[in-house]
Amino acid sequence: MSNPNQEHFYLSKDSKQNLLKQKAHVFWLTGLSGAGKTTITGKVEAKLHDLGFLIKIFDGDLIRKTINKDLDFSDYGRTENIRRVAAINNEFINCGVIVMNCFISPTNSMRQMAREIIGDENFSEIYVKCSVSICEKRDPKGLYQKARAGEIKHFTGIDSVYEEPKNPELILDTENNSIDECVNDLLNYILNKIKF
Repeated sequence: MSNPNQEHFYLSKDSKQNLLKQKAHVFWLTGLSGAGKTTITGKVEAKLHDLGFLIKIFDGDLIRKTINKDLDFSDYGRTENIRRVAAINNEFINCGVIVMNCFISPTNSMRQMAREIIGDENFSEIYVKCSVSICEKRDPKGLYQKARAGEIKHFTGIDSVYEEPKNPELILDTENNSIDECVNDLLNYILNKIKF
């Protein structure tokens, strides 16, 4: 007969954190397309790796092409996208891994849902702040241009809302600060959370 409490026999999160010599935590980067989420995350990951930390990154574009390729960009599709990613994040932090996420996650309710799934003590919301006008000038993927031309519907910042975070743990202002400054700010914040 199977034991409904079988997870009791698995190694604890603390055991895995001790093995990795790091405190697991989720860092959820939110902001408009083109704000700099992916660029900052990539640079911070490299620095953390050099310092001996194990990190897993979830990027919205990659997740949409793999795990969540069945989801559209309706309100339901966007919410389910975040719900699934948050649930997967839980599995990684239970293994002692540091997780960084790059998701527009446009509404406060979506980000609050992620926080509740992951647990407030394990979750930091990082707002990568940049105005629509500057993101549109950068437009590294040409998405704003397509949205303006009507080729992309429900594009965040153009014809779909983005709600600024109410109380993020950290704001990275990429409009007024350099990428290197933002990288250093995020790196320092993360190190304070993950060091034993």
